Amino acid sequence: MSKKIAVLITDEFEDAEFTSPADAFRQAGHQVITIEKQAGKTVKGKKGEASVTIDKSIDEVQTADFDALLLPGGHSPDALRADDRFVEFTRQFADSGRPIFAICHGPQLLISADAVRGRKLTTVKPVVVDVKNAGADYYDKEVVVDNDTLVTSRTPEDLPAFNRESLRILAQ
Repeated sequence: MSKKIAVLITDEFEDAEFTSPADAFRQAGHQVITIEKQAGKTVKGKKGEASVTIDKSIDEVQTADFDALLLPGGHSPDALRADDRFVEFTRQFADSGRPIFAICHGPQLLISADAVRGRKLTTVKPVVVDVKNAGADYYDKEVVVDNDTLVTSRTPEDLPAFNRESLRILAQ
């Protein structure tokens, strides 16, 4: 069954942390909907390898419209968490119990949404102290799955495991 996956993304995202999961999700028959401040805008990856045309504005979406949430890393999550609309969208998604897939710096949005307390996760090294301070149980592993509702990985090198576990959960 096809699922709709929301992606909160803006400029300076980590190229492969969007393109690799998005391609895997699409190949499995799922819809990937990119969300930023402005629909139709093009955002660019920090390595300059990927650019993404935004499907929807944050003001025209609701968490109930989606089956899962992808939070790619890079500088994108830190930029987005400065805007309360993205933090609230993330908080509502976490409260709904639907799956969230966050890699690298992606958990920064979860921290701002107060959605990591008591959860098991991993993240990129510079964010480790932040997730611990926010009450998460940190594990230095290529992929950590918590209650089949949160999949986290550290870096682009972990993408095969991240995609595998995300697809497994989407297939449920």
